Amino acid sequence: MALLPILSYPDPRLRTIAQPVKEVDDEIRTLIDDMFETMYDAQGIGLAATQVDRHIQLIVMDLSEDKNEPLVFINPKVTPLIDDKKPYEEGCLSVPDVYDTVERPTKVRIEALDADGNAFDKEVEGLLAVCIQHEMDHLNGVIFVDYLSRLKQTRARDKVRKVIKAREKQAQPVKR
Repeated sequence: MALLPILSYPDPRLRTIAQPVKEVDDEIRTLIDDMFETMYDAQGIGLAATQVDRHIQLIVMDLSEDKNEPLVFINPKVTPLIDDKKPYEEGCLSVPDVYDTVERPTKVRIEALDADGNAFDKEVEGLLAVCIQHEMDHLNGVIFVDYLSRLKQTRARDKVRKVIKAREKQAQPVKR
């Protein structure tokens, strides 16, 4: 397994529309493993392939406390089941240290393939419904800050730049 670099907002590659996965093969399963390792290392709960510069319809997620309930969604389709929307505070591994409220439908149907290529269909609500919609947005070139005002988008971009600079500074070896 390998840690993959996560693209940071406003990287234009985050706007790329993901293509369907043609075949669930060993290469895809390796990418799934790498994405889980990357997501867990970054302390996230969801990661779309777009965020690691692979523009295919693949999402990994684990909402469990113990990080032992991995979920895989290949070629997902998400359909809202109710018109009612609820605000949730969202964050994103591609927009580090930025959190804000986004309104999304609270109940959706997910149709997708699992890591073995088996089709499944389930109705979900709550955090899983919010997370799958957030990650689906990534596959469609949308980032959660797109739902915010221009001012908040500018602040998010500036904050991400500061976070990235601070991380780069920490990663540099100390010269003696």
